[in-house]
Amino acid sequence: MVNEQKQRIVFIGAGNLTTHLATALQQAGYDIAQVYSRTEDSAQRLAGKLKCGMTNRMEELCNDADIYIFSVSDSALEELIDKAPRREEALYLHTAGSIPMSVFLGKCQRYGVLYPLQTFSKNREVRFDEIPVFIEGSSPEITATLQKIGKEISGQVLEATSEQRRHLHLAAVFACNFTNHLYAIAAELLEKQRLPFDALRPLIRETAAKIESLAPIDAQTGPAIRYDRNVMQKHIDLLDDNDEKEIYRLLSRHIHAFADTPPTQSATHE
Repeated sequence: MVNEQKQRIVFIGAGNLTTHLATALQQAGYDIAQVYSRTEDSAQRLAGKLKCGMTNRMEELCNDADIYIFSVSDSALEELIDKAPRREEALYLHTAGSIPMSVFLGKCQRYGVLYPLQTFSKNREVRFDEIPVFIEGSSPEITATLQKIGKEISGQVLEATSEQRRHLHLAAVFACNFTNHLYAIAAELLEKQRLPFDALRPLIRETAAKIESLAPIDAQTGPAIRYDRNVMQKHIDLLDDNDEKEIYRLLSRHIHAFADTPPTQSATHE
């Protein structure tokens, strides 16, 4: 659906999320007027892609935009909100999972949250229409506006309070960031043995595919679920890094406990 009013949007932030969200909104018919980044090169690269204005100075932000979208680090968000232009009729949004909507309270008249739940990399394309978008508005009117914006770029728009979104973000860290770090550990282990990470890709794909039809707890396999102490200790002995040994122990104990069969004994120490 094309937005007939061509609302003007200014993005504060030029990172991975902004790159994909701005592109999706532009394709939906919104006018991306300007992007800001404290790093001039980042602002220039994204502005070049979107064919819009750019700045690395907050005082040079367009003061006539309809929507200002903040997609920056949590630590920088409040400071940048304070420096943004003030328009009573403008809509101010942030895209953070762990920051409450109240960060705008007393600073803006119309505000809310537009939180796409996905991992983004600048050079990897995603289908935005498949990404769930979580919204929260400062009033019923703003919520309705966010529903409309969300539906123009995504097939799944859900309302979530700030508290719900904090827990959603936590769950996403477990499901995505921690899982990816375990991939990195696995890749390093294989590299030391001159084995390709590609050997794990079918296993990773099947593990991810199983939760399309099974609850994650029902899809669990491996030595930890049955608490095979001999196998687990052999694995621990192969690890050189003490943190990785502890990760292995903690995850193994938790996997087994999660299955409602408490371990009779933890994996032995070194």
